[in-house]
Order: sequence, then C-alpha cells, then structure tokens
Amino acid sequence: MFCQQCEETAKNLGCTAAGVCGKTNDTACYQDAVNFVLSGIAYRKIHQPKEAKLPPEKPERDRLVIEALFATLTNVNFDESRFAAYLDAAIAFRDAYRPVPGEPPACSWIPQSREEIVTLGGGIGLRSIEDDNERSLFSLLLFGLKGIAAYYSHAEVLGMTDPAVVNFIYKGLASRFEKHSFGERAALVMECGKVGATVLALLESANKRYGPTEITTVSGRVGTNPGILVTGHDLRDLFLLLRQTRGTGVDVYTHGEMLIAHAHPCFKKFPHLIGNYGTSWANQKKEFPKFNGPILFTTNCLVPPPPEYRDRIFTTGSVGFPNAVHIPEKPDGSKDFSRIIACAKKCGPPSDLQCGDLVTGAGHDAVLAFAPKILDLVKRGKIRHFVVMAGCDGRHKEREYYTEFAKALPNDVVILTAGCAKYRYNRLGLGDIEGIPRVLDAGQCNDSYSLVVIAQELAKALHVEVENLPLSFNIAWYEQKAILVLLVLLALGIKNIMIGPNLPACLSPDVLNMLVKKFDVQLISTPAEDMVSLGIIPPPSPSCQ
Repeated sequence: MFCQQCEETAKNLGCTAAGVCGKTNDTACYQDAVNFVLSGIAYRKIHQPKEAKLPPEKPERDRLVIEALFATLTNVNFDESRFAAYLDAAIAFRDAYRPVPGEPPACSWIPQSREEIVTLGGGIGLRSIEDDNERSLFSLLLFGLKGIAAYYSHAEVLGMTDPAVVNFIYKGLASRFEKHSFGERAALVMECGKVGATVLALLESANKRYGPTEITTVSGRVGTNPGILVTGHDLRDLFLLLRQTRGTGVDVYTHGEMLIAHAHPCFKKFPHLIGNYGTSWANQKKEFPKFNGPILFTTNCLVPPPPEYRDRIFTTGSVGFPNAVHIPEKPDGSKDFSRIIACAKKCGPPSDLQCGDLVTGAGHDAVLAFAPKILDLVKRGKIRHFVVMAGCDGRHKEREYYTEFAKALPNDVVILTAGCAKYRYNRLGLGDIEGIPRVLDAGQCNDSYSLVVIAQELAKALHVEVENLPLSFNIAWYEQKAILVLLVLLALGIKNIMIGPNLPACLSPDVLNMLVKKFDVQLISTPAEDMVSLGIIPPPSPSCQ
C-alpha cells in the first residue's frame, strides 16, 4: 500500500500500512488494481488501429469507469467485495478490445488470485511510476479525474451529460501508459482543470431542476419524530428519499454539505425536511451516535463507524462499507428506501446538539441579485475586501487555523465560501454589513464554481480584471474533489492562491516549483502573516529604533 491522495496522509508522505482514513492495506491494493485496469481500458480504446474492428460503444462501460473512479476517492468506499466486482467488470471491458501493437505488457495484466493483488504493492500503484515528476504529474491528473468522475456522476443522474468530458477521462487515464514530456504532462493537468470547469458548470445546470438557490436560514433544531440523516452530496438521493418518506411519520435531516438542499425551492416543499443536523464530516463519530436513527451516505465522506451506530449505516451509489445495507439503483433509475425507513421507525428521535441555525444558499444567482447593493458598499468603502475560504474540513488540530483566520478578519471583509470548510467559521456570528452577511455560503464544494462567477461579474461591474479585484483565495483542501477545484481555479487564471493545511504530498520539487512560478501558489503560515501576504491588511509599520 502507498496512498498520498488526501491531506491527512501519514507524515505528509504517504500511508503505507493502513490509511489514516481507515482504509486497509488490502482495500487500498484493490483500489490500485481497479485504477490500473481502468487505464488499460482507456489505452486500448484510444490506441486501437484505425483498421481494427472495435467493440460496440457501451454506456455501461462508461458508467463503470466513472463509478469505479468515484469509488476510489477518499472516504467513499471501504468494501473490498465491491472493488473485486469492479475489477472483474473492468477486465472484461478492457479485453473486449484487442491488444494494441506495442502496448506496454501491463495493459494485459490479469490477477491470478486475491493474494497477487494484495502483495503486488507498488507494482500496480502510483509508486510503479519511477520518475518523480512523471509520478507527481500523473497523480495530480488522476486525482483531478476522480473529482471529475464524482461531479459528473451527480450531473448524469439528473440527465446532464457531455461526451467530451467522458472522452477526457479516457484520455487522462490512458496517459499512464504513454510517454510524455514534463511539459506535455503539465498541459494535461491544466486541461483537467478546464474540463473540471465544464463539469462544475454542468452540475450547476443539473441542480437547477430543484430551482436556483435562495439565501436561507436553516434550523439546527430537532423534531419529536424519528428521523433519517442524509449526508454526502447527492441531491437526487435526498429528493427520492423525501418523496418516499411523505406521510410515514419519519422526518429527514441533512448533514454536512447536504445543507445547501434547504436553499433550493423544490426541497422547501417538504415539511418533513426538518433542518440540518451537526457539523462537518470530520465530527461524525461524535455526532452520529446522538442522532439515534439511520444515516444514509450518498457520497463521501464516510468515516468507518464504531459498533455504536454501525448497524444504522446505509449506503448508496459509489459508497460502500462492509456489511452495511446498500441501496442500489434500479434499471429505471429509481431507488427503494423502504429498509432505511423501516429502520428509522424503530428508533427514537434525534438528540438536540444545540448547534444553532445556519445561513446558506448564496450561489451566484442569489448574490448577484444583490449586486447593486454590494457594489455600492464597495464604492463607499463599507466592504473593503472579499476572501474566498472554500474547500474541505478535516480532523487535525491544525484546521483551527481557518477558525482563527476568520475571527481575525477586519469587519469590512466578506467571506465567500463553499464546501465543508465553512463549518470552521459559519457559526462564529460574524454579522453582516448593512444586511449583506459577512459569510456568504454558496453550498457544496462543487459550488466553488459559483464563487468564480461572482468574482467575474463583480470584476465586470467594477471595470477591472479579476486579478485586480479586492479578492483573495485561502483554500482548505482534504481530498481529490478539492484538488480538482484547485486545478479549475488555476485553469481559469486565478493566481496567488493560498492552500493548506499542507501542500499535496504528491508534488515533486519540480512540479511544486512550476506551480509557484506560474501561479504563485503558496502554503498557509499564520493568520496574521497570511492576511498581510494576501493583501487583506497592510504590513505592520517598522518599529522606531
């Protein structure tokens, strides 16, 4: 095992015996094997000779590639049996293509046993790429592809597709077995960012079926009925569950990044959608036992549950955990939630965590409706600066940096946020500026796209370039969707981005140097120093001698 795809990877070098996330060595090896064979599918698909008779295009092959990639993202799937099934299906799809003349022998790899998969180690993982820069750039690309797969899957179930996105996924995967220069691989990484922007826009359009978000206050209180807690990111799963729980006496609550659902008009029509329970994914072991009812995981982030509530875990989509009840999608796209509803009816109501209410729904449609007022506040000096504090939360103590940074911001600075990083500061009571909340929460990590649109429209209204706006980026990252969002920002030409708490462990010195020189990417230090570096406050005056 060697895994360095998340921010918490051991010693910021790589997990080798077991994942900090709770992933076992064996599961990690199965994930490596799946990724390895997916690259084999892509290589053969792209490099078939023109005269070759190709197997018919199959939507189920594309769906497998996207779902399996999503499943290997951090904190999504811990079920080795599911990966064994992905692996068997992937090998069958790969071998439907004839071997390509001169292809690397690895393209034909078929494991002879489970033992071979879990003992190959670096032979099929990223460490099998010997050149540091090549491994670093392909790692960034692969992590970005996982983010694309995650967001694309959410759009696809809502009927929004784009063949160009799927084709790029194959192009990126195939590059593992191709020879490319440093510059060519770097260009692929940047292309991943451009395709990522397309995917984020696609998903935003897909989510419009629930109505554009409205700035909304969401209750943190609980009701007296038993409940189901929905976590993850998939709005369609929540919608299907709400329809099936109407009139059952079972309430529904959102958790984590599902908070944004309350801001869509469609979800406001369900009176049994009570509110948001708890905080970010990082606190689930402390908070989930107190919910008392079942928890539905629609995507990441799943922390391996202790026995205390393990029998109340349900999964769907790409998510998996050994012995958890999995709710599959039927051929017609529907899902049967009767088992989780029956479980809920046997449980008591949630215990109140006394978390308080939250404000969300500040996507670009909602914020730009207030654009004249915001521009007036900017021109009058009431709003002096904007800082984008989007991204992920995590479990390490060093994440307290983001709380301290938000607390220390001057009162004329507005935070634009998206993702679960907001739980570090969205209950600080930072107030408003003449009615404009100082924390404008656009929603999920994919809604970071909304923040870019807001920046672009503000720049247009103020007749300046985005880089000349009073705007800074201080991004917290944890896993591969955040890596993709970073690549999207870079591809859109955003510079001087500050990220933390650590830089991605996969960055080789040369790749890091490229990001610093070309985009001025920098690592966080202390809140006081970083506010100066980002131009939010002036540097201290030199002391008199």
